[in-house]
Amino acid sequence: MNIEQLNADYGIADKVKFVEGQGNFPLIKISNEYAEATISVYAGQVLSFKPVGQTEMMFVSSQAYYQTGKAIKGGTPICWPWFGPDPEGKGRASHGFVRDRLWQVRDVISTQDGSTQVTMGLVDTPETKAIWNYSFDLSIVITVGHTLTINLVTRNTGSESFSITQALHTYFKIGDLNQVEVLGLENKAYLDKVDRGQQKTQSGAITFSGECDRIYLDVPAQLAIADPALNRQITLTATNSKTAIVWNPGADISAKMADLGDRDYQHFVCVETANAAQEIIEIAAGSDYNLTANYSF
Repeated sequence: MNIEQLNADYGIADKVKFVEGQGNFPLIKISNEYAEATISVYAGQVLSFKPVGQTEMMFVSSQAYYQTGKAIKGGTPICWPWFGPDPEGKGRASHGFVRDRLWQVRDVISTQDGSTQVTMGLVDTPETKAIWNYSFDLSIVITVGHTLTINLVTRNTGSESFSITQALHTYFKIGDLNQVEVLGLENKAYLDKVDRGQQKTQSGAITFSGECDRIYLDVPAQLAIADPALNRQITLTATNSKTAIVWNPGADISAKMADLGDRDYQHFVCVETANAAQEIIEIAAGSDYNLTANYSF
């Protein structure tokens, strides 16, 4: 992608600028009256969101890959058209195929209230059909304002229905994992992937004492991350999602990940807005499905 052409087509004076980032990936730099943000056109992924007067919301590993075919460790990776391992056991990559390819910029506008809205998209190609043989139009609408809103819209452009699972695999920056609590999932059933996928029930707020990899079922629309070390709370509000994933790799797995520092696990937690596990979304031919997450302090 030509940075000069992107700026000519979509730049907004004093608010939106395209620059070349690591790995030669195009980045969208946003600075408006409400916040600063950075969006990677590769993977359609928010890497930074910092409201005026606040500290950074997103965690991105200093050792993240910026390489075609690799996912960027941090921000808001997109799992689509499946979450987790290949559901058909064909050896395809975990979490689908959209978090490691370049998206197409479709529109950048200033909204009536002064927020900045970026729309990017992907459509099926012979390459994607060799992986997942369906016709689709996938778009992401990212709105940077007082809050950060992500709308992931799947449109079935083919003649037969298809089913998906999906997630916004968001990495939130935290001050100290030992003090963090995830709120709103008390008494909810979850699948414990650290313990052979057994179904359990959450008792009290979620705290962290080692590896955590859980799929929570039938969750409320609003969750929160209490982060006393940074003296803040992050509120997550979801639409069209009844599943939430809570993940932190813990010390041992973090040390084995080449794109994560040994102690990075202490400074992020993933709370993911999802349709996963039993929440499989069927989309009829010509129809669409909109998964939305809003993040705020």
